[in-house]
Order: sequence, then C-alpha cells, then structure tokens
Amino acid sequence: MRRVTVPLGERAYDIVIGRSLLERAVELMDAAGVGSSVAVVADANVAPTYGKAVADSLRAGGRKVSALTVPAGESSKSLTQLGRLYEELAGLGLDRGSALVSVGGGVTGDLVGFAAATYLRGIDYVQVPTTLLAQVDASVGGKTAIDLPAGKNLVGAFHQPRLVLIDLDTLSTLPDRELRAGLAEVIKYGVIADPALMDYLAEQRDAILAREPGRLSHLVARSCEIKAEVVGGDERESGRRAILNYGHTVGHSIEVVAGYGAYRHGEAVAIGMAAAGRVSQDVLGWSLEEASRVDGLLRAYGLPTKLHQALPEVELLEAMMRDKKTVGGSLRMVLARRLGEVELCEVGEDDARRALRAVQP
Repeated sequence: MRRVTVPLGERAYDIVIGRSLLERAVELMDAAGVGSSVAVVADANVAPTYGKAVADSLRAGGRKVSALTVPAGESSKSLTQLGRLYEELAGLGLDRGSALVSVGGGVTGDLVGFAAATYLRGIDYVQVPTTLLAQVDASVGGKTAIDLPAGKNLVGAFHQPRLVLIDLDTLSTLPDRELRAGLAEVIKYGVIADPALMDYLAEQRDAILAREPGRLSHLVARSCEIKAEVVGGDERESGRRAILNYGHTVGHSIEVVAGYGAYRHGEAVAIGMAAAGRVSQDVLGWSLEEASRVDGLLRAYGLPTKLHQALPEVELLEAMMRDKKTVGGSLRMVLARRLGEVELCEVGEDDARRALRAVQP
C-alpha cells in the first residue's frame, strides 16, 4: 500500500493506493476521521459490486450506511441529477457530521463532491475512484462540478475530500476504451511535469495495456504525486495549477460541441493535446520533434489525435471562449515550451483556428 499526501495544511489528506482496499474501507475512513453516518453514492455500473463492497465494509465496522445510486455517464453531472441527489440526502436526515462516499468514475466524483460542498453548506466526502482517469486525475485536488448545456464544469466549487481510496483491483473490470482514456491524463502529466514518465510509458506500453499491476501502480502513484504537488502549491487555481488543464481547453470544447458522451473525456483531451501542441509550436516555438513524440505516444495507446468527424470550427471556438481560463474576452491556453515545461498563454484567434483545423479529420 502506498500513500501520497496532498499538502494543504489543515485540509491535507491522503491518497491511499493499493489492492484489496475496498474491504478495508472502514479502517481507512476511521483513520481519516470520517463520521459515523455515511451515504455511499455509486454509479449504476459499479453500485452492485464496488459500491456494495464499500457499504458492506462500513456496515461491518458499525457505521450507519445508506446506499444511493446515480446513473452512469456524463449526463449525471446535471442540475437535474444534482437536485434529485439533494432530495435523497434530505430524506436520509444527514447532518453536518455525516459524510458522502463517491464510488465510480470522475462523473460520479464531481457530482457527489459538489453535493458535499453545498449540502448543509458543506459536509465531508471520500473519493473511491474506480476508473483510471478518476484515479489519476478527477478524484484528487478538490475540484467538484456539474455541467451546463453551455459548457463543461461551469458550476462547481473547491471542496477537498477527507480521503482518496484507490483500489487498483477495480481496474480489472474497466473496459479497454476507458483504460486508454485514463492513460491520456497520464501522458498529460508527462508533458507538463515529468519527461521520464513519457519514457516509462513508451518502454512499458505492452505491460501497461496488459494491466500488469506493478506498472499500473507506478502510473497511478506518480500521477497522484505530480497532481498533489501542484495542488498543494495552488489549491484554487490562481496560478500554477492551471498547467493541469493542458489539452483541456480544446478537449472540453469537443465534448460540448460533439455532445457529451460522443467522446470519452480522455479521448477529447488527447485531441486537445494534439491541438495544444500545434499552438505551442506557433506561440512558444516548441520543437516539432517533441510535439510529434507526444502525438505518437497518444496513438500508440490507441488514443485519437484528430476528430472522428468534422465539427463546426465556429462552434468549437465559441466553446473555447467560454472556458474558465478565458479572462476579459482573451482566450488563454496551457502551452508547452518543452517537455516538462508548460505555461498559461494568451492565444490569438488565428492561432486557435489553426489548431482546430489541425485536428479536423
């Protein structure tokens, strides 16, 4: 079992990474100071398995446990589903000493985290991510959100969890497409902070795609270490934390314009990284060799670097302009100067259009 601490003073918490951890959920939550009344909220895909395992562990340890289920998929990150969840929580009579436990992917974690941030003006929650993407990214850092038709994650709050419990055994049932989507975020960490991680991904590709436990453990732990270090220095994204959004400005616009669910989040981010690579060459002089290396690694893991079908450029650009990093009507994107060195830059419309055209089919 490995631990990574997110260093946030009195809000600091541990990310616990290992195998067969769901059955130890009550022990780990006790150590984290989680209250005795808990609502376990799992998505429909994992509620009968991993959600039940967590709830059973907590009940066996004497906790008062309620089990709730939300639909799987991006559509759950909506005002409608959030309202339903609030009503269910109110019906359970939870108080400020209670806690929510999210079991599932990033969608569930975002929804449950936002509910925890706002219900009774804020209660504790625990993240139990069961997808690779959620384990390496969405469950860590305290960003919670729901989507609006106008854009992804436009309503949200910063609310740090008490604990992130990552049981690597949950990856054994993850569909191949979801595994690859999660690897897009791992590749992102290599681009923004750790060129050695890029080397590891290239050298260990076959073992990683075969889900060799030691390789996956390394990827998850290293990704969490990078994110914990960045979040620890910039909890509310006032500065350096923005680098975690490499590939996301275009990626989020693709998800909005194509319709939520047409692309997995990691797939859209992979295309967004290819687009950001093009802008990085134009704006920061990033070498074609390094940009091409990133694109090649994405393709080696079965990730797209171009859209499957053409999307209207004007709609993609409009969605990019609604990105949370846009300030005063000026589009800003995270761009690479070299592997391991990225920065938030103001980007002109012509540069943005060239990037979008580069990823059209």
